[in-house]
Amino acid sequence: MGRRKHPFQSLMDNPWLLLALGIAVPFLSYTAWGWFELYRLPLATLP
Repeated sequence: MGRRKHPFQSLMDNPWLLLALGIAVPFLSYTAWGWFELYRLPLATLP
C-alpha cells in the first residue's frame, strides 16, 4: 500500500515550479518595494 505524498513535498519535487517561484517572488517583492519608495518620495519643488 503506497503512501500519498504531502502536497508540500509535491511542490518541492517540481524543479520548474521552484525556478518560477525563485524568479517571481523576488521580482514581485522588489517591484512592490520600488513602487512604495516612489510613492514615498516628496514632490520636487521647481526653482
